[in-house]
Amino acid sequence: MKHLERSLDQQNQWWKYVVILITGFLAANFVGAIPLAILIVLRSMQGYTPNPENPMDLSAYDIDLNTGLILLLIPFIISLLVIIPLIKNLHKRTWTEVINGSQKIRWNRFFFSFGIWMLLSAGWLGIELAMHPQDFVLQFQPLRFVFLIFIALFMIPFQTFYEEFMFRGYLTQGIAGWTKNRWTAIIIPALLFGLMHILNPEIKEYGFWLTMPQYVLFGLLFGLMVVVDDGIETAVGAHASNNIFLCVFITSKSSALQTYALYKEINIIPSIMDTVELLIMGSILIIILAIKYKWKFSVLNKKIEIETFK
Repeated sequence: MKHLERSLDQQNQWWKYVVILITGFLAANFVGAIPLAILIVLRSMQGYTPNPENPMDLSAYDIDLNTGLILLLIPFIISLLVIIPLIKNLHKRTWTEVINGSQKIRWNRFFFSFGIWMLLSAGWLGIELAMHPQDFVLQFQPLRFVFLIFIALFMIPFQTFYEEFMFRGYLTQGIAGWTKNRWTAIIIPALLFGLMHILNPEIKEYGFWLTMPQYVLFGLLFGLMVVVDDGIETAVGAHASNNIFLCVFITSKSSALQTYALYKEINIIPSIMDTVELLIMGSILIIILAIKYKWKFSVLNKKIEIETFK
């Protein structure tokens, strides 16, 4: 095991995490957000006002949704460009070592996890369309849809890589180094991951206690995958697949990322079954990955010890 053990190198001081997290936040929200902020100001001067139900709906400012998607994703790229060299200088840790504790990325794991989650998502959507066709509207716009696919494939992975790199990579290593416990390295980042989404419009629309468990569950599933697989590649693959699928194939009035998706869900009645469905899909993914990569779940109870660091 190398990923969590990589933090046991006397470079895991808490203040370094504070510096990097704050710097990354400022880079994303004050530098990366500049293009979008300028465009919103210009549109506001022309009399456009935000959508009170979903402030992230940029169509309210007469901004093309594909353009808006690009502008919303730029901050994640800017933040990555800032935090990666900071981690190297403060922690003496390369970005690949944050990924899996080594100098080599296991791309096969990324693509396999990506593909499995895409198939599971397609199956879920197919079932929903068959059972509740009245809840969906086909909004296929060929040219805009083609551009959306390109944007999603080339830019969404940066957004999901940023989130997994920070939560299941960087923060998970930090917590592992402090606690020497793999369960806390799964649970604490999952809770923080959920709280990071607290301002998402879905929370406001459907309620904290129905929506937040889904974000936390995602974090727990990804965290489990990271610990038993000794790296974040499978989590990045599934996360990227999930967000690309949602951007390209299905949207709703309360989606955080408004897009020209193939379908728009118009009648959403949230329930605990949404979380159950996510748990079922996540469990299927983990079972498939566990069989393919021969995961040993006994490692979850193994103490993170400095003797294992190489």
